Amino acid sequence: MTARPIVFASTSGAVEDHSNQFDSHIKDQLLKKRLFNKVYDEDIFLDKKLFPVLDASLARLIKMQKIVGYANFCLLNFDDAIRIGKSYSAIGSFSKKELEFFEMIFYSRVNEYGFMGEKPIKTITEKIIKKKVKKIPATGNYLYRGKPIELYNQIKKKVGDDVILTSGVRSVMKQFLLFLNKASASCGNLSMASRSLAPPGYSFHGIGDFDVGKKGYGIHNFTERFIQTKVYKKLINLGYLKFRYERDNNIGVRFEPWHIKVV
Repeated sequence: MTARPIVFASTSGAVEDHSNQFDSHIKDQLLKKRLFNKVYDEDIFLDKKLFPVLDASLARLIKMQKIVGYANFCLLNFDDAIRIGKSYSAIGSFSKKELEFFEMIFYSRVNEYGFMGEKPIKTITEKIIKKKVKKIPATGNYLYRGKPIELYNQIKKKVGDDVILTSGVRSVMKQFLLFLNKASASCGNLSMASRSLAPPGYSFHGIGDFDVGKKGYGIHNFTERFIQTKVYKKLINLGYLKFRYERDNNIGVRFEPWHIKVV
């Protein structure tokens, strides 16, 4: 199924045509990536009629993560989620509207709201094979066997115990939870959500990338404060950081200095 979200264009009316203002357009895109949590005239919003479905879908995913556990939820595929919802009364079955909403979001043309990255996961039912991943002790996260684990072990060995895995393998459903949570927090602003993280299907966490941080640094590991840490400086000096989302990238996502590009 290929669907397109019902959206309204902006907070201030029709979107202006910037096709003849190339330089201004480039400057505007740079500004959006640096001030990614601001609302811009061209931002694309989810239709307000879909807000109840967004809220219901997100609430069900949050309940599901709580019941199955954070690490296990990171491996859940779309079919798993449907089955678990039916099996646990505390979660409840996804409604037809909710399932259609998930498909609509997954198969949307995300470039319309500013995300220009590749889509490594092509189908909403994509599965993570459990024998291909391994849970990393004391992190609550999984990594793919092979190059991702080898790279993480090298980082641990050379950077030291101060570095920690902060986010590993993410299934389609985990990316849904993150993306919909950001969309909900930003009042349905899909453009703002996609400036903060990849939409479902577009995250390379699904096929090998992972995030690292400084142990004990908490939420600051996911901010530019991370570049002030010794962990970051060691990663740079040793050549381990090959940025998936560089500063002022052309993908439309904020700078992520914590993201280890593997694939």
